[in-house]
Amino acid sequence: MAPAFVLAYIFVHNRRKKMHIKEKALMQLTFDAEITKTQLEVQEQTMQTIGADLHDNIGQLLSLTSLTLNSIELKNAPKARQKIDAAIDLTVRSIKEMRLLGKLLQGDQLVVTGLSDAIGHEITWIEKSGHYKVSYTNDGEMPAVNSPDKDLILFRILQEILNNIIKHAKATEINIKLDYQEAVLQLQVSDNGIGFNSSNFPSEQSGMGLQNIQKRAGIIGGEVTIISNPDEGATITVFIPYP
Repeated sequence: MAPAFVLAYIFVHNRRKKMHIKEKALMQLTFDAEITKTQLEVQEQTMQTIGADLHDNIGQLLSLTSLTLNSIELKNAPKARQKIDAAIDLTVRSIKEMRLLGKLLQGDQLVVTGLSDAIGHEITWIEKSGHYKVSYTNDGEMPAVNSPDKDLILFRILQEILNNIIKHAKATEINIKLDYQEAVLQLQVSDNGIGFNSSNFPSEQSGMGLQNIQKRAGIIGGEVTIISNPDEGATITVFIPYP
């Protein structure tokens, strides 16, 4: 009986071990697929931002430069000098904007240089619209060793939250806080918009991508809390173990 029991135990143990290996491999494949998907989404968001900025900002600056140069009357030297100086100023501004876009073209490479810097770049484009007052605080000293995959997913979560605010919240103020304490990284985003009934989540907010935010946080071992009431804005906080 004893040898039969031992053989049965070994069989069950090996079977469980194989299942564990398969489950672990499947989890890794799922994680890798999510990272790839996130990279593509960040790149897509980047291209949308670049397209909008080329049309709305740099295109306008270059058009003004062209109009200014075409209106120069060489017979009136003082006025011509003023317009030439104005055209030079517009050109310098266009070059600065193009340099910023050049950095943005790196897409998810922004995250490699640091999550906080990537968040700062994202805020820059939101503020340029002139519709939002954005505050950003970064508390706690980040660890010397970062986690690029977690940084990328957290950055994408931030983009999704900000897109929700722009599309749905009708807000004028956005507060972003990044905090690192006791091996936990916390990202908190709040707004002063119209809010929603978070007690009905997720049924009534499925169109806002909140479930996707929770799913992504869960993939990197994190949690999400959502606090909102009608006419009282919203606060979304993401906690992830880090690094």
